[in-house]
Amino acid sequence: MSGSPSVDNLGASFNSYFEIVPALDDTTRKEVFRVRHSVYCSDLHFEAERSDGEECDEHDAHSVLCLLRTRGSQPKPVGCCRMILTDPKHPAAELPFEHHCAAVLDRSLMDPASLDRHRIAEVSRLAVVSDFRRRKEEQDRPVSISDQDFDQVGGASRFPFIPVGLYLACVAISLRIGIDHLFVLTEPRLAKHFSKIGFDIRQIGGEIEHRGTRVPSHLSPILIQQNLKPMLRPLYEVVKVSVDRGFEAHARNTSK
Repeated sequence: MSGSPSVDNLGASFNSYFEIVPALDDTTRKEVFRVRHSVYCSDLHFEAERSDGEECDEHDAHSVLCLLRTRGSQPKPVGCCRMILTDPKHPAAELPFEHHCAAVLDRSLMDPASLDRHRIAEVSRLAVVSDFRRRKEEQDRPVSISDQDFDQVGGASRFPFIPVGLYLACVAISLRIGIDHLFVLTEPRLAKHFSKIGFDIRQIGGEIEHRGTRVPSHLSPILIQQNLKPMLRPLYEVVKVSVDRGFEAHARNTSK
């Protein structure tokens, strides 16, 4: 981002540069898969490269995908994420984090198996293309946040619009489709960073090794919406409007 937009108007700053949309059609979903391939396969080699240049797996069949791209006459993909829903045919089947963290989950804090399986989801496959991961500490991670990103001294030009925007999109989508509980495998410091801006995020288990040190965490979409700090509310509203428009446009197109 160029210039020095005001930290007091994060929504307008984000809207000037970026657009975030739910990937509900095949064309946009393929854009998401290509972003994931460039980051997870070509850049970081977390997954094997594929001849079609698209990274996808069995969970995408029951996931809501999200794409963040630049604005302008020739928009470019910037980042993406997905929300894995439980398989409607097998709702008791574990989400990926439940499998990976089976030995470290503290079920006295949160037991995913006891929840309404139709109202839970896992956030995963956050990825930011290399052109937007230029800082040294970002090169070996699909997405990164540092302590300095949340210092208001740096203004909106330093604010981590991309990862925060993607998480806010997951919140907006959750509230729209009836998801009460979001789970995510995160770096341990992520909860600290996000709690600074009013995210209700709680660690619910011990550390595991999964492409680095990760911990299972729980997010409450409704509490995040209710407790966002005032500086973040305009950004959330911009993201929510874009998410709503995407769902509404998809509904119109599929009803024709």
